[in-house]
Amino acid sequence: MEVNKQLLEKYNVPVPRYTSYPPANHFTSDFNKNDYVALIEGSNHDNPTHIAFYIHIPFCAQICFYCGCNALKMENQSVISGYVEAVKKEIQMLSKYIDKSRKVSQIHYGGGTPNAIKSEFIQEINRTIFKEFGLLDHAEIAIECNPALLSYKYIDALLEVGFNRFSIGIQDFNTEVLENVNRKPSALPVKDIVDYIKGKDDQITINLDFIYGLPGQDVNNFSSTIKKAIEVKPDRLVTFSYAHVPWMKENQKILEEKGLPTADEKMDMFMAAYNLLTDAGYVSIGLDHYALPEDELCVALNEHQLHRNFQGYCTKKTTGQVYAVGVSGISQLSGGYAQNTKDLKAYITGIEQWQFPIEKGLEVSFEQKIIRMVINELMCNKFVNWLNVAYTFDISDIQVKKVVLYSYEKLLGFKEDGLIEFDDNQVKITENGSLYIRNIVAALDPALNNNQRMYSKSL
Repeated sequence: MEVNKQLLEKYNVPVPRYTSYPPANHFTSDFNKNDYVALIEGSNHDNPTHIAFYIHIPFCAQICFYCGCNALKMENQSVISGYVEAVKKEIQMLSKYIDKSRKVSQIHYGGGTPNAIKSEFIQEINRTIFKEFGLLDHAEIAIECNPALLSYKYIDALLEVGFNRFSIGIQDFNTEVLENVNRKPSALPVKDIVDYIKGKDDQITINLDFIYGLPGQDVNNFSSTIKKAIEVKPDRLVTFSYAHVPWMKENQKILEEKGLPTADEKMDMFMAAYNLLTDAGYVSIGLDHYALPEDELCVALNEHQLHRNFQGYCTKKTTGQVYAVGVSGISQLSGGYAQNTKDLKAYITGIEQWQFPIEKGLEVSFEQKIIRMVINELMCNKFVNWLNVAYTFDISDIQVKKVVLYSYEKLLGFKEDGLIEFDDNQVKITENGSLYIRNIVAALDPALNNNQRMYSKSL
């Protein structure tokens, strides 16, 4: 992969991250709990047929300054206990509307910091799901963990209730960088954590997560962090670009005072990590993920069968429609999106009254479903075939192109920059084009033409 400074300047503009389509800032408060029930019932007849659960645990021992998630400082145990009871009850509420002949293919805990609460609470939630729904063989059960709060005893408790993927948020091995962003280092040596889990079951998938673009980082010390990660040899590794959105997350303003790396410095960090990881045998997945060649994500990428949702990459074979549980959780269903309230008390009160505490959402139109598929194919598989999309929706490829406002001239600019290859039948993103994938898919997003919403920059 080559980096052209002129292209960096040309394409480093605000665009959506496209973890969903339409993006979450298109959701409207006109959408209510009755609309959500209709979406759930409709999802029983749509693809994918599998069920995926996202469980949001909002609590954190301390709030990291870079955090863009819906996170809350740890409450007392009675509040946490009440929250867990509400989560279990919301799962039971969902079970009244979801067809029980469908199977669970994925369970993902995010936050906040899921392992900030007692392991017994996590076990209770899992067992509630197991009681209400059937699981596919080899269903993925994943949890995001802060290594500062991880112990062998806690890991054992998670393994006891079926967790088979651990996403460990290292962010950086440099303690000075962690101190800058108000995050504590791992309580145990990270390699020991990985070896311990793999020793229990070598089929368990482990990924280590990192962020570049934080105060105190430069290409040299971030390269040292990636080299240490390679020595640990996780199955997967993620290098997230820090998204600076202080107008949404006030705590990020603190990082401005500490000094943020420039766009060029961020790109140098990205490229250093890319080169180190690919030289070590990792395969680049999408925009920011890496996996070992034998990993199922690599197999899916080679077969154009990769998928992504708010929780990250997965395969089309294992993905399900996502039913989000907990405060601020966003359900991603075939027919649309629904987000729970971000207010903890309002969430618990609503659930106690057996009401889905929906704050906003969006019903996706037929045209938006077409655009969503086109964008997902490019974001995940770096490839889209217009006839395949047309076949999925039982329309012509000409109609598909009309919906996405296909423009030969617009795509030609990307081709001349060496970012894509295309003809009348398909679009393929090149290796160099992977850096600008958000810009490329934005060219096929009609909603951006009349959109004044604010987004983080693409690079």
